[in-house]
Amino acid sequence: MEASKPVLLTVDDDPGVSRAVARDLRRRYGQDFRIVRAESGPQALEALREIKLRGDLVAVLLADYRMPEMSGLEFLEQAMDLFPHARRALLTAYADTDAAIQAINVIDLDHYLLKPWEPPDEKLYPVLDELVELWRTSEDKPVTATQVVGHRWSARSYEVRDFLARNSVSYRWLAADEPEGRGLLEAAGLDEASIPLVVTPEGESLVDPSVEELAARVGLSTTPATGFYDTVIVGGGPAGLGAAVYAASEGLRTVLVERKATGGQAGQSARIENYLGFPDGVSGAQLTDRARRQAARFGAEILTAVGVTGLEVRGSSRVVGFADGSEVAAHTVVLATGVAYHTLAAPGIEELTGRGVFYGSAATEAPACADQDVYVVGGANSAGQAAVFLSRHARRVTLLVRADGLEHSMSHYLIRQIRDTANIEVRLSTEVDGAEGDGHLERLRLCDTGTGKVEEVPAGFLFVFIGAAPCTDWLHGVVERDPKGFVVTGPDLLRGGRRPVGWPLDRDPYYLEGSVPGVFAAGDARANSVKRVASAVGEGAMAIQLVHRYLEAP
Repeated sequence: MEASKPVLLTVDDDPGVSRAVARDLRRRYGQDFRIVRAESGPQALEALREIKLRGDLVAVLLADYRMPEMSGLEFLEQAMDLFPHARRALLTAYADTDAAIQAINVIDLDHYLLKPWEPPDEKLYPVLDELVELWRTSEDKPVTATQVVGHRWSARSYEVRDFLARNSVSYRWLAADEPEGRGLLEAAGLDEASIPLVVTPEGESLVDPSVEELAARVGLSTTPATGFYDTVIVGGGPAGLGAAVYAASEGLRTVLVERKATGGQAGQSARIENYLGFPDGVSGAQLTDRARRQAARFGAEILTAVGVTGLEVRGSSRVVGFADGSEVAAHTVVLATGVAYHTLAAPGIEELTGRGVFYGSAATEAPACADQDVYVVGGANSAGQAAVFLSRHARRVTLLVRADGLEHSMSHYLIRQIRDTANIEVRLSTEVDGAEGDGHLERLRLCDTGTGKVEEVPAGFLFVFIGAAPCTDWLHGVVERDPKGFVVTGPDLLRGGRRPVGWPLDRDPYYLEGSVPGVFAAGDARANSVKRVASAVGEGAMAIQLVHRYLEAP
């Protein structure tokens, strides 16, 4: 493609000279390079900013020395900030050669050419050939991924990176206070106050984008293709993905709706070692990516960054409402919304969330934990998996557990791994009493629940894995839930052999069916479910078998 070729840029305020230089460059280099010409320094800088945002490369900059608005030296000096690897040459008159020679030291000028440069075969091309070869030996490479510019301890920067990573969108992270990040901000006409900045492969700049805007701009599907389906699956964790694979593979018109990223809590697991068929373990991200691609291959639509706000019964249709006011209808609905981690209520935690305090494994942060003291809160498998994973990066990992042991909440294989890992320490009967830091986490206060003693410890990172609150508030008044918010299904709906109030059918609810016919629940959001990845996938598959039974009923 023409736009992907590296650029040779020439700038001269004399239109005739500008066209002539561009003509000679195009004749010799047009097959391998894109020739861009400008007639002033500011115009050329604007062109370079656009090239920078698109992620393309600039091989050579050829500028006229005498220009009224901005001299060639001033232009090349500013252009260096945008494309430090580009080779630089001045086009000068004989009277300016002394200034050109001095510029070799001032702006690291590679060469200067005297006007007139004809014949180009003798005076222009040999110089340009040398500059092109010098550029080819540099490490300059085109950027084909989404680029994110932000601050290390910016909560919004973290949210953007986490969203892209969890949705398997390739991206480059650039710190706003480092040269390449500053260059991209300058190319977009912004400063550090505008972070996070996201630049798409097409060169589109998004300043502090919402999740919905980000999803739409990086190629994720955010709107349904049609208004009616056989089944709408709400939630993209293991249960939802399992349901999508089986529904689509069996010919049902299927759409899966996920508010943030497919995978749910399992997708954030550093390593799942007790899932059938993976004797060496598999990361939650890998398992999620495979399941998502599998569902899409069978024809399931997967919508991302779509918030669901309500469920309504309209005759035989089940209508799901979205946060933007739109809706989609279906014969059936599968509720696979999973659960969310409880937040820590200790002082300072909320202010430092995304700035050293993270919920879930936050795999994007693992490399930054090198040689750091890391704390993990929680006593279940997700916390144990994170501790083992982070121990490969951090100097020391301390697992903070409120209970007096791990045996009743964590799998035996994980307990054994933790005990065998030298740089993991387990502190039982311990809670986080507070967090402090100047702009990011620096210290934690830990409380021994037995003695009440509070200790302050240095800490750079805190990862939280506590509780399991179902994401079902939007179902209030429509589908029966237990006091904790979990969806009640099947036999649990029968009280003394009596069907739920308002149940319109002569049969009892199917095993995974909720208090509304045709609405099923699977995985962690269902009351009394087994909170394991394998059981969630199994319930997703089972829900589709019950969907078929519901659709085939007279």
